[in-house]
Amino acid sequence: MSEARTPTRKPGTEGPLTGVRVVELAGIGPGPFAAMLLADLGADVVRVDRPGGPGLGIDPARDVTNRNKRSVVVDLKALDGPARVLDLAERADVLIEGYRPGVAERLGVGPGDCHARNPALVYGRMTGWGQDGPLARRAGHDIGYIALTGTLGMIGAPDEPPAVPANLLGDYAGGSLYLVVGVLAALHHARASGTGQVVDAAIVDGTAHLSTMIHGMLAAGGWQDRRGANLLDGGCPFYGTYETADGRYMAVGALEPQFYAEFMRLLGVPDPVPARDDTARWPELRAAVAARFKSRTREEWTAVFADSDACTAPVLSLREAPHHPHLAARSTFTDHGGITQPAPAPRFSATPTAVRTGPALPGADAESVARDWDLPREPGPPPASRPDPAVHTPQ
Repeated sequence: MSEARTPTRKPGTEGPLTGVRVVELAGIGPGPFAAMLLADLGADVVRVDRPGGPGLGIDPARDVTNRNKRSVVVDLKALDGPARVLDLAERADVLIEGYRPGVAERLGVGPGDCHARNPALVYGRMTGWGQDGPLARRAGHDIGYIALTGTLGMIGAPDEPPAVPANLLGDYAGGSLYLVVGVLAALHHARASGTGQVVDAAIVDGTAHLSTMIHGMLAAGGWQDRRGANLLDGGCPFYGTYETADGRYMAVGALEPQFYAEFMRLLGVPDPVPARDDTARWPELRAAVAARFKSRTREEWTAVFADSDACTAPVLSLREAPHHPHLAARSTFTDHGGITQPAPAPRFSATPTAVRTGPALPGADAESVARDWDLPREPGPPPASRPDPAVHTPQ
């Protein structure tokens, strides 16, 4: 049991999902993040870790995507491995897995096996390509998924390669969040009907869905299908980032006329200034704005735009962000077990959430899970292994 854990508090006693039981078959990336979000919302999430761990080389005690969870270790290649997972699935409301299509079935823990034990179970499947289609069984990662959806191609300067948005756009926005939305919708249906179902959450589907507004603008002629030429992709001189005198950056989002007027007044661009709606002169306007930002440091410009409606903010680093006065006042970040991390979101007036426990250490909670979930007792000696039916791969 990790030092940060609170043994006197029963998991799932805070948040709107208190009482919901979730089984997470350990993986990497969007699956664990989705399970963390459910755990943050109060669900009792039991992570089924594999012997040896996921192989990413991250210290389990610092992997905060495993906060608010409990962990048991099950070898799905062992003779009794699938039965132990099915015992959990029988008592759960939700199961999440991130194997390639067909792997869970070959391991004996697919939807058919689980629904035979628990017809009301919501079975969430997290993959990059989805459960079907020509690429469904191929390996992949975030950057490839967002590349095919057209979203990666929208990001960055027009004369440079597309900028890589970490793995936030694909894995977490297009993947994890859509899996959670799907799981909660299916859980609502299951509680109303008594019938569970499979949720096929594909990163390509979710990421494409995120660009719905852009496709509408494209169809209406209000968006050019090229990078850095539009209102919201950095093509507009009053919606973008600018370097300051100290090599740092300010972000500008002064889209509405009244906010633009405030921005230009505080920035102090000398006349004559090109009209904001004259797109032919946007390069000239951008150069004038850039020159002004280069004249002062980020701290100085932050002070200039403070307490204004100019929609201008400093670009902060990961370590700087928790100390911003607004984020500090809202406790957007929290410290738990010596690790500064984003606090659970969103917020609830009647069922507040919290970081209840630190990262679940692999296998540390086998005893408490067995007790709380009323699981069958494990046999004494370790079971023999069966032939390897499949490789456990991410997405």
